[in-house]
Amino acid sequence: MSETRRTVVASSEKAWGVLADGWLYPLWVVGATRMRDVDESWPAVGSRLHHSAGVWPVVINDNTEVLAVEPGRSLSLRARGWPLGEADVVITLTDLGGSRTEVALEETTTAGPGVLLPDSVEDALLGWRNRETLRRLAFVIEGR
Repeated sequence: MSETRRTVVASSEKAWGVLADGWLYPLWVVGATRMRDVDESWPAVGSRLHHSAGVWPVVINDNTEVLAVEPGRSLSLRARGWPLGEADVVITLTDLGGSRTEVALEETTTAGPGVLLPDSVEDALLGWRNRETLRRLAFVIEGR
């Protein structure tokens, strides 16, 4: 499992607004290259983002599903990108006051080749990716 945190200069409501807009996903998730569709009920439990990853012409089409949600506070997802695998992702927002919010991202590989990696290697790879993901997310939240 990898856990990454970042403080953004924005209210938790503003941060939640970005998470709740599924069409923004490829702007901040490292590896996501385009959004094909977003279920109308996003981010309700069971709703999905239909995204692609990769560089044309090698593109993987798959989806990310909401496993649990606390509106304005947290979003638990199952991200799929077969044949690479699946991961459970939890994004939590903590209001720090003064228009600052801590965004925490936890990711655990749950299926596919990544489950064979030692925890230290998985954590290093996911940590690098998730630091960049939160950096991009901060740009979207703060610039929106």
